[in-house]
Order: sequence, then C-alpha cells, then structure tokens
Amino acid sequence: MNRRGGGRVRLAVACVATMGVLGPLGWLWQDSLLPAAYSVMDMGYADYGGGPVGSPGHEAHSGGGASAHGGRGRQPGAGRDVTQLIADADLPADVAVTMVARKQRFRLPSGRAFEGYTLNGRSPGPVIKAAKGQLVQVRLINESVPGGITLHWHGVDVPNAADGVAGVTQDAVGIGKEFTYRFVADQAGTFWYHSHQMSHEQVRGGLLGALVVTPAPGKDADAGRSIDVEALVHLYGGVRTINGREGDVRIEAPPGARARVRVINTEYGVMPAWVSGAPYRLVAVDGTEINEPTAVQDKAVAVAAGGRADIEVTMPEDGSPVRVHLGGPAGIVLGSKAYDLAPVPRPAATLDLLTYGTRAPLAFDPGKADRRFAYDMGRRPGFLDGVPGVWWTVNGRLYPDVPMFHVAEGDVVRMRISNDSGEAHPMHLHGHHAVVLSRDGVPATGSPWWVDSLEVAVGESYEIAFVADNPGVWMDHCHNLPHASEGLTAHLMYEGVTTSFTVGGPAGNEPE
Repeated sequence: MNRRGGGRVRLAVACVATMGVLGPLGWLWQDSLLPAAYSVMDMGYADYGGGPVGSPGHEAHSGGGASAHGGRGRQPGAGRDVTQLIADADLPADVAVTMVARKQRFRLPSGRAFEGYTLNGRSPGPVIKAAKGQLVQVRLINESVPGGITLHWHGVDVPNAADGVAGVTQDAVGIGKEFTYRFVADQAGTFWYHSHQMSHEQVRGGLLGALVVTPAPGKDADAGRSIDVEALVHLYGGVRTINGREGDVRIEAPPGARARVRVINTEYGVMPAWVSGAPYRLVAVDGTEINEPTAVQDKAVAVAAGGRADIEVTMPEDGSPVRVHLGGPAGIVLGSKAYDLAPVPRPAATLDLLTYGTRAPLAFDPGKADRRFAYDMGRRPGFLDGVPGVWWTVNGRLYPDVPMFHVAEGDVVRMRISNDSGEAHPMHLHGHHAVVLSRDGVPATGSPWWVDSLEVAVGESYEIAFVADNPGVWMDHCHNLPHASEGLTAHLMYEGVTTSFTVGGPAGNEPE
C-alpha cells in the first residue's frame, strides 16, 4: 500500500473512532433535553415498591414508565386532579393573612440594605401564628416579582392543592395576579414558608418567613409561665441573621421561667445549635414533640437545612442569662438582669437523636410495609437538559429519568435513603412526616424521631417509614436548593391522582 493510501485508511479509522465517541455523546445530549413544558407525571420510571400496579392515573407509567422527553404521557381525565385536594371549602378562616410580594431594595431590621424580595415590605416575611385546629388562609399577591412566585408551607402536611409547588400543584403567580392558600393547622409545632418557584434564587433573596402552630387553647397548662420565641436563621448576601437581625437577639426571661426557642434553619447546610448558661431539653424536631426529653449539657443539636429544633431552657433562679447559639457566636440571649453572657465554642459532642428521649409505640407497624423504596444518591458525568457536567443521580439515573414512587392511600411505606454522592444532602419529603427507623443499620432506640427534613451525610444510610395518608403528587428532594435544581429531585405519587400543571409552559414554572 502506498503512502497516500495508508493515510486515507488512517483518516478513515480516525473518523470512525471519532464517530464512535461523538455518536453516543450526541445521543446522550439529545436524550437529556427537556421539552418546553412537561408534566412531572411523565418523567422517569414508575417504582411501585413491590406493591400492586395502580389503577387509572398510574397506568400511563407502567412497564418502565414514560420519560419527560419521550413516552406515552398522561391519560387526560384519569383520577382526581390535585386542584380537588383542598381544605373544606365551607370552613371559615380563623387566621386570614394577605401577603404582597415585591422585588425591591430593602433594609433588614439590622439596618443593612439588601437587594432582593419582600413580603409586605419586609424580609423575613410576617410570622404567621395559629392554634392547632384553626383554618389558615393566606392570600398571596404578586406586585412585582418577575418570573412568578408561590408559597410552600414547609413541614405542614397541607392538602396537595395548597402545597405551593410551581408546575406540580399550581402555576406560578405572575405579576398582577394572586393565589389563595387554605389549610387546617392540624399539628402544633414550628414550621416555615418560602417560595417554591425558582426557589434556589427566591428563598435566598428573601421570600420566606416563620409559621408557628401552638396547642389548642387550654391544652398547655404551663402557657402562663413560659416564653415563646422564633429564631429564623437566614443568610442575606452571606451575612448571618436571626429574624433578619445581625448579632444577638435579646429576649426578656425572668428567673425560673421556661423559654421555648423555635430554631428554624433556612440555609442549605446543617446548622449546629447549643446552649450556654443552663442545661436545655430538645422538646421537638420538625414540628413533632420528643417523647420524654431529658436534660442536655455540653452537646450541640444538628439542625438540618429546612429543619427545625425547639430548644427549651429553664432560666436560672439567680437571674443569670442564657445564650442559645445558632451556628456561630450570635444567638438568642435570654435574661432579665443582664445579657452580657459571652459566647462559648461549639461543644465537641452532638446530640444523637437515634437514642434521645424515651421509646413510644407507633400508630402503624413498619414491619408490615406495603411498599419498599430505595432513594440512593450518587453523582456521575452526563448531560442535564443538554448541559454537560457532573450531576446528582437518584438510583444511578440522571434527572428526569428518576423514579416516580407510586403509593395507594393507606399504604405503609418504607424507604432507604443512602448517600454515596460525596456531599451531604438534607432530604425533604412534602406532605408527610416520616419516622426514622435506623441509621447505617443501627435501630433507633429513643423517642420516635419524626422528620420532614433529614440530613444524610456522606456515606450514611437511613431507613424511614410513613403512612401514605395525604393524597397528591408530592416532591421528595434535597433542600440544599441548588442541588435540587441540579437534578436531586423525585416525586411521590398517589394512585388515582393526577396534575394538569406542567413545568415550564406559559406560566414559566420552575419549582427549583
């Protein structure tokens, strides 16, 4: 073979080799592209957790399911639409609030100016307070937030129509439009609210606030001797604030009084909280009371991103102040005669909620689960909507080809959540609270540890359980919100429930 012929052969071989590489990459790129509008019901693949394949509303997803970029799609008219899952329309509102959202430059209570978003001219937004059993009604008006907004009631097991997820339970509320949320506050506890439209931008920018549900009147015999204070921790432009204030927040608390500090972590990572000046008790996690909590000293509480921890302190009889540290030297300082208690470093030990408190029976048997799911988090190279990178995976798959967890109302559900992704993830299931059964195979032995926001560290594996008692289409995602926008999102779907809303589309829905 002459030199020219040999060169042609080598060129041909090189071209074939190049096509062998670029061809699959091109297919993967094409397959990752998301349509301009798609239903989350059409994404990924159906996972029935070993239970029966569902009836209408589920059939479109059997046999491996349809993906968001190619598949059989939804069956119009099948089952109940999420808009039908509402609070009793005949119940009058006990707590009625109007929220006006704006994009604007504003001043924090500390005096620092910030360019972001407000609710009723402030951020954090107004604290919403209700008693257990009351119907809460919030009218949201978008005056000037571009791209639309919603409000999600983080940790409150609301009816699905009130969940506030753009593209899943409603359309984003555009400028000049409004939406009304209605739900019964049926669990006393500490919660919060935030936008679930472009949430990785809007929450950080200030569209958030605290929600507190107190026991029904007459149910708290110690109410007259206790002090109750919210402590919503949020970073504005990297500046840590408590209720929008920089530095310490001072609260008057007389000697012998019991103070309940409701810690709300709105940030993307776990936040330690600890107490100096007196012992404390951790009395609630994620809005659920701890059974028989005991006194704690020299240990911190790890508050997951999106999570809440209610810390109770009995004030010293000599009038000495008490400091509740919130992720750093600043905190809530409780006192009467003085507030000059210096900060102390974070304790080396962390309270283990797997063993804290006293065991109590559950209302269901996790050993008799109807569905068993795996939510295994990882990371690998690939394309996400045509963008190359190293992305999060769920069960080895890239978004949107992730599982749709299918359940029927009344099912007992177990789920294993494991993290082999190289970074920690605070996992948040909407519409439900789950009880932690074990961590890394070690069974829970303390108080039932109920969560809606669970920090899963690198290499950790949790097993949780819950009863599917709140029909709807629910997000199950990482609450490090940039992670969710990078594909760490799945959904829990009930048999016979459908949604007519789409991600994208004319409303520009972008839930993460």
